[in-house]
Amino acid sequence: MAFQALSIRAAKAIRSFYGYIPDKAIALTFIALFGLSTVIHTGQAIAFKRYWLLGTAVLCGVIELMGWGARLWSHYEPGNPKPYEMQLTCTILAPTPLLAANFLIMERIILRLGTGFSRLSPKWYTILFCSCDVIALVVQAVGGGTAAKAVAKGTNPDIGGHIMLGGIVFQMVSITVYAACATEYFWRYLTNTPLSGKSAVRGSWTLKLKLQSFGLLFSTTCLFIRAIYRTIELIDGWTGRIITTEIYFNVLDGAMIVLAIYTSNILHPGVLLKREEKYVNAIELKEATESVTGSV
Repeated sequence: MAFQALSIRAAKAIRSFYGYIPDKAIALTFIALFGLSTVIHTGQAIAFKRYWLLGTAVLCGVIELMGWGARLWSHYEPGNPKPYEMQLTCTILAPTPLLAANFLIMERIILRLGTGFSRLSPKWYTILFCSCDVIALVVQAVGGGTAAKAVAKGTNPDIGGHIMLGGIVFQMVSITVYAACATEYFWRYLTNTPLSGKSAVRGSWTLKLKLQSFGLLFSTTCLFIRAIYRTIELIDGWTGRIITTEIYFNVLDGAMIVLAIYTSNILHPGVLLKREEKYVNAIELKEATESVTGSV
């Protein structure tokens, strides 16, 4: 009986679009993890009135649920193109809204600590990097859909794969530039070296802000690792060792996003940036006063 079951599983694997049969227990685990985080994020966003998290962290969780739900479906029907197309597109797109949440949190940290240490204005952090995020999302969506349909039809998915690769590389470059800007900002703040011609007003780096900054660093690192993995995966090809090895996907994609999304649950801006308006107004008042004094 054991040999017969093994033979059936091997036959299914040969017919699978993945090169393996998605593990049922792993898929259920990720569904449970993303489901719990999404529910918590929804409650936190409403409770703390941080509604922008509904379109970022919550959206990420919902899309991940769809992707892992499709992988569970593929466990039972590994030769069915529909769940394969769904999981490919969803797991490619899901992290993008979560990355946008990081950009928005960075904007709020800058407003708390002082704008004079930032090469970009707080608003431009959101405008520039969220715009890049949207572009990456659209390109990856087009590429993912094109590649998934090609694989399902048994035709060459390289065109879609190249488009996906372009979107992911673009996203990775935007993360790199964002990380460089954020690193420079914190270096300038810690050394009290404002940019020439900008305000020298310096907010207090409280414990809550330190925790929020650490959460931002950790979450961004997880998303960057995932982007590197996806880039290498696509370069390796649709029949390469990386894309056909399930554990790589589970650890370097699924687990990285779980760590990133739970970091936002635990180190939540609704708690750590709760009194941000008070500090933002105080800093803006100081900067305005400094500007008037300097012009007299």
